[in-house]
Amino acid sequence: MARLDRSSAAGVAYGSAAPAIEVRGLSFAYPGAEAPVLEGLDWRVSQGAFALLVGGTGSGKSTLLSLLKPEIAPAGTRSGELRVLGEPVADMDVRASAERVGYVFQDPENQIVCETVWHEMAFGLENLGLARDEMRRRVAETSYFFGLEDWLHRDTDTLSGGRKQLLSLAAVLALRPRVLLLDEPTSQLDPVAEKNFLHALFRVNRELGCTVVVATHRPRPMLEYATCAYRIEDGRVREVVDLASLGSREGLLALDSCRPAQGAATSAAAAIHEGWFRYDRAGGWVLRGLDASFSAGAVHAVVGGNGCGKSTMLSVLAKTAKLQRGRMVRGAASAALLPQNPKALLVAETVRDELMEWASTCGYDENLARERAVQLGLDGLETRHPYDLSGGQRQLLALAKLLLIGPELLLLDEPTKGLDLESRRIIARALRDHVKAGGTVIMATHDLDFAEQVADDVAMMFDGEIACMEPPADFFADNVFYRA
Repeated sequence: MARLDRSSAAGVAYGSAAPAIEVRGLSFAYPGAEAPVLEGLDWRVSQGAFALLVGGTGSGKSTLLSLLKPEIAPAGTRSGELRVLGEPVADMDVRASAERVGYVFQDPENQIVCETVWHEMAFGLENLGLARDEMRRRVAETSYFFGLEDWLHRDTDTLSGGRKQLLSLAAVLALRPRVLLLDEPTSQLDPVAEKNFLHALFRVNRELGCTVVVATHRPRPMLEYATCAYRIEDGRVREVVDLASLGSREGLLALDSCRPAQGAATSAAAAIHEGWFRYDRAGGWVLRGLDASFSAGAVHAVVGGNGCGKSTMLSVLAKTAKLQRGRMVRGAASAALLPQNPKALLVAETVRDELMEWASTCGYDENLARERAVQLGLDGLETRHPYDLSGGQRQLLALAKLLLIGPELLLLDEPTKGLDLESRRIIARALRDHVKAGGTVIMATHDLDFAEQVADDVAMMFDGEIACMEPPADFFADNVFYRA
């Protein structure tokens, strides 16, 4: 892939005074919000930087990045000045935006729109009206750069999570933006896929000269690539002078006191015996003779690579998918599933209405809903539209809805994705309380720190089966690649 031209259309050369991003006096408030999420914010990112943007759940990271991309900027009240490569963001048309600013979402499912990899790569180029020969050339060179040739003609819905995220990055880079913004791009990737994605991102930054800004709650894996970091707090941004301070694991979750006590229960909350499952006759088996038993009164973590069958197993346990062969036995009287995308559970106009949606059928009142909102860090958000919340806040809201109905078996698919340290502590306490009340938790997760400190046992899933299930100390002590 050709190296990006480091001079802008306005004649701004790399290394000149014009930064890649310049924000002055930015304030922004969502409709109906009691207070602005950003207030008097100033921020400057130099061209060629690999910058990290950290901050708590709901601090405004995603809002700030999306305001730099006109097509996805949220509705609300805004004041201040935003410039990219010296040009006001407000003056950029669709073509200028595409050629200057690329954006990669946290969830590739929200970005991929085409049925095949090739068409996804070409989609943005077609929308810009590029000639067919130029379009094919860009798809070819970008595919070579990212190593997509072997799966260029695959259906996008057959790709693993890691490949979908890499495809999202490649499709954006085919447009040759000079500034690349990424919102929690590795939160749904397994440790191996995360390393591969970050290495590709590093090459984009160093070899193509693209300025990279990554909003993340997990900066530690990115520190070896980063040139600078910024923290957003109380609506403003400040530079993190000591990058090494972002990599300390000491006290990352501080959950030893929250971990459920090992129980003596031997009954199974749920089990699958010789389970086989595939989504269609032409597709391969996702579950292959799966044998798994999860004891009642414990927190179980299931880890493994993207596409190994974790989410499918949860769907079978939730009875939203049915085995073609084998059987599923559920000892728990009731179950509820939190999917990877919490939007699947959010249908109301306000946070309060979401929490009260199932009140009449499940027998809880507004006082309990309010109490649950406070417990999960949602206090003060009652009048906000769920889609105006941060990704992490939506995750907490969806979990709050499920906890209100009191399921005996709680099935969670990536429950801590997009969450900061304090929010992960909130989730940990909620899971502890659920188990203390007699419930059981089974969670599929890539958050190894969380699994190590919260789960009673950790299962490794591979090729549609459980390869091992051990206490966390034993699991992580004897694992080369999956280390907390």
